[in-house]
Amino acid sequence: MARANRHYSPGLVWHLTHRCHKREFLLKFARDKRAWFHWMLEAKKNFGLCILNYIITSNHIHLLVLDKEGNDGQVISRSLHLAAGRVAQEYNNRKNRSGAFWEDRYHATAIETGEHFIRCITYIDLNMVRANVVRHPSEWPFGGYFELQQPRERLRNQLIEGREVLRLLGMRDLNQLRRVRTEWLGMAHRWGFLERDAQWTESVAIGGRRFREKVLERLGRTAELNEDGRSP
Repeated sequence: MARANRHYSPGLVWHLTHRCHKREFLLKFARDKRAWFHWMLEAKKNFGLCILNYIITSNHIHLLVLDKEGNDGQVISRSLHLAAGRVAQEYNNRKNRSGAFWEDRYHATAIETGEHFIRCITYIDLNMVRANVVRHPSEWPFGGYFELQQPRERLRNQLIEGREVLRLLGMRDLNQLRRVRTEWLGMAHRWGFLERDAQWTESVAIGGRRFREKVLERLGRTAELNEDGRSP
């Protein structure tokens, strides 16, 4: 896995995965999940991070972001550094603990817009269903699906940039997005999303072959890719 701040290229959508050290359940309690949400919200406000979807589990997070054109290439890395650092500091202070909280590196996968973008959103939504923690994403309050389904007036703070999601999907409003997100969940079995699929968290890029080759070129890499986007 390469460090995230070496991976970004303006205009691309990125699926980020960051795991707790040794996959320990350091985000087990709600207060720690809320801490990550709080500091990621601060990162969004301070750096302009564009978040398209997310989920906070007990030992890792998924974050789907857009690296907007015109960014200086550091928005994503600064945002992750702020949230991860503050969560770790607060947890270690409270527990009188020392040592690493997060894995040293987090993984970044470029996602092609269109069908692959839709599937990535759905795969993230179903994380806690795959883990047999909940039966439906609406039951997990620490994710983008739950946030989307709530009336806007009830949400004082939001991580997801709804307008950017609508633009990328070519949809007219949030009501339409709510309906289709639910429909996508119904297709999860056909897509094989009820089982973990390593390509979403280990690949360099997911999309058509031309997209994957273009991403490698923009990243200055020449390695060939398997059909799932991973280096052989």
